[in-house]
Amino acid sequence: MFLKLIGMTSLILFVFLFSTVRAWTATNDGGSSEKKPLRIQPDGIEGPHVLFWLQSSLKRVFPNSEPGTETTLTLLSARNRQISFQACLRNNRPYPLNVVCSVTGTEDLRIQIRRVGYVPLRHMTIETDPTELEGIGHIPGMAPDPLFPENSAVVGPWENQSFWITINVPADVPPGVRNLQVEYLFHEGTQKAELTAKVDVRPLVLQKRSDFPVTHWWRLESLYEYYKVDMNSDRCRQLTRAYLKNLVDHGNNMIFVPAWFPRSEVVARPAQLLGIVETTPNNYEFDWTRVREFVEQARECGAEAFEWPHLWIYWGVKHPERFYTQKSDGSWQLLFEPDSDGFGDRYVGFLKQLMASWHRFLLDERILEISYFHLSDEPGGDEHFANYTRARQLLREIAPWMKVLDALSEVRYGKENLTDYPIPIISSAPDYIREGIPHWVYYCCGPRGAYVNRFMDTPLIKIRMTGWLFYRLKAQGFLHWGYNGWHVIEKDAIVDPFTQFDAGWYPGIPNGDPFVVYPGENGPIDSIRWEVFFESLQDFALLQTAGIDRDDALLDAIKSYADFPKSEDWLEEAIASVLSK
Repeated sequence: MFLKLIGMTSLILFVFLFSTVRAWTATNDGGSSEKKPLRIQPDGIEGPHVLFWLQSSLKRVFPNSEPGTETTLTLLSARNRQISFQACLRNNRPYPLNVVCSVTGTEDLRIQIRRVGYVPLRHMTIETDPTELEGIGHIPGMAPDPLFPENSAVVGPWENQSFWITINVPADVPPGVRNLQVEYLFHEGTQKAELTAKVDVRPLVLQKRSDFPVTHWWRLESLYEYYKVDMNSDRCRQLTRAYLKNLVDHGNNMIFVPAWFPRSEVVARPAQLLGIVETTPNNYEFDWTRVREFVEQARECGAEAFEWPHLWIYWGVKHPERFYTQKSDGSWQLLFEPDSDGFGDRYVGFLKQLMASWHRFLLDERILEISYFHLSDEPGGDEHFANYTRARQLLREIAPWMKVLDALSEVRYGKENLTDYPIPIISSAPDYIREGIPHWVYYCCGPRGAYVNRFMDTPLIKIRMTGWLFYRLKAQGFLHWGYNGWHVIEKDAIVDPFTQFDAGWYPGIPNGDPFVVYPGENGPIDSIRWEVFFESLQDFALLQTAGIDRDDALLDAIKSYADFPKSEDWLEEAIASVLSK
């Protein structure tokens, strides 16, 4: 009997140890060194299981992606910068799973956890080889993009869920390795899984990016239309502050000022801060009160420079920009009909009066030297070139103080010195580079294919390479039209940003091009693309801080905005090389 008890005890102990090993080992295959996710049976017995793994921030985890294999992860960082990774799981059970994610192990790093949300993506970007896309086999379908400020999730049967872990490394922390414990609490809070992320903090302290303006056209009308608030309300001002702060926090040092409405369609409620009254025929008074309030608010949020709307409507330089006057009953009325002559006496007379008043305002606010101005957007062809030349000459006569920047892809604009800061699309940038013409760059609906861009199926590694491309190819600034463009293109209508990502114009506008943030209750919800783009701007600052020459051999593999390294290995090795100098 005694021997039987010993045998039974041994058997129980063996079963317990075997179950424990199966629950916590990352390989769970009898000692194989092959990487596998951590596998746990929530009910403690053989059967349906949950897989856990860590993933870099440069690969999307779709609801039905194959599980990853990393149960440990090492991240290299300078001080005073942001890095990120993903904590992932797959519920291989026919039941829903409630899970809470947390990260512990250090008090000197600031850590933020957000749930990766999935949105319905109906199409992939056209005219692009599958090797230049991310999501083949998953799209059409649910795609990861918004980052909800939550650390818990309900994970359905046979689906994945990831949490986006953002780590801010302060400038004053001691260098060294930190071990972070990523903990998943699940199965009604009775079980947990733990994985380890190592943060290797190097001595270099990242300095603020310099001499490289970044601006995105943010839409005031998107705020008051989506949130259904009055443009002059405190609620709208609070929302505006939240979105401006988000822009600055993501590397935008120049802020677009919605002094007047920059879209061609005629709308009932234009986003126009400037008050305009026609006192007598062809005589105008201008009220800059609300513009002044906006500028003050933007400066409080950290804005260092200001970008002002265009003066002639885009795609032609033929007609006036859309200026409105507000009537006594609160309704808005266009001052100049859409097809009126942009060089007629009436509009030129208006511009002369506007320029005089505007100049006084800029001087009074002491922002003239940090203001940048637009003439017209994306002209193309001989007729547009002639119109742009005529408009530029007019501005030189009536507003010689203006520094003009515009999206102008044809290199002749740069050769003729028609603008102070030409901004070619990245596919035309080589023309400016060959001519030695200083320039900014932009991308929007294109180019596609091998080029870098920021669509919802652009591989994240390509987005992360953006800052490296700007640095190597000697761009002097970056502009993008799509920060929160939640409207239907060319229509006075708003979209549902959580279900429509093309401004109602697919395939002309790829998914994700109009916006990089989603509307949250009291401010923006970041996207994966927005976070990775910001980290690319920090890479630009890293190269500046380390004193890397733009022609350094380290960057030789970067040939153009289409021909550049597109692998995590190259990026990791390049960052390690910079941080070892």
